Amino acid sequence: MRMIAVGDNVADCYLDQGLYYPGGNAVNVAVNCKRNGCEEVSYIGVFGNDKKSDHIMDSLDKEGISYRYSRRVYANSGSPGVKLVGNDRVFVRGAQDTAQHVLRLRLTPADLEYIAGHDVCHTSCYSSIERELPVIKEHCDISFDFSTRTDEDYLGQVCPHIKYAFFSGAELDSVQIEALIKTCHRLGTEIVGITKGSEGALFSRNGMLYKQGVTPAEVVDTMGAGDSFIAGFLVSYLKKGVMEEALQSGANSAAYTCTFYGGFGYPKPIGE
Repeated sequence: MRMIAVGDNVADCYLDQGLYYPGGNAVNVAVNCKRNGCEEVSYIGVFGNDKKSDHIMDSLDKEGISYRYSRRVYANSGSPGVKLVGNDRVFVRGAQDTAQHVLRLRLTPADLEYIAGHDVCHTSCYSSIERELPVIKEHCDISFDFSTRTDEDYLGQVCPHIKYAFFSGAELDSVQIEALIKTCHRLGTEIVGITKGSEGALFSRNGMLYKQGVTPAEVVDTMGAGDSFIAGFLVSYLKKGVMEEALQSGANSAAYTCTFYGGFGYPKPIGE
């Protein structure tokens, strides 16, 4: 199995610790796909030219993830601030002149040929790549993380081009969830997953519903748990095609990620 993540990379700065950790939805999913047994994982994104970007790339090297088709620009890395409230993370808005803000990723024919060699391409609402989805779809199935974005205009822009849709739905009630699932399917998305924090997850494959509980864990930090769930689910589902097994794999992966700080570890002092 081969997967590629296309999109964001950031340095999550834990203000209370004075440490930062490599992160970003696309990077987190890529790393956790590799940790969940995906044989080959790649990443395409836009790196800054600062020490934080060096550390993110070094972390990807250590995880065995290729990023050779990525770009590098003269700008700082995205560095959102993070404060822990209990075990939950709360983001503090960071600088708005970073690599993630000054340049939007546009895919070349060589990029698309490379993407075509993978079984699935994961991206998200954080990656500003919506305009590229129709052409990516011609080369590879797409997994997309909407986070909490559920407005119909955005769903209409994205859902016709993707196979897997993931949402963070802790604030949604049962009526809203049912309507969201129906809308995504009507627009062409085959699998829709909604994670609800401590309440587990609800998934639908073409209208067939599946519920998944939470795997118990000693929770230290919930950063990246949703990304890890996506990764665990994708790897298992692409290998076996069994929804129940894939959901359990996702829950197990998310639980493990909650046992350490950061999306996948690799802390470094903010000043370095």
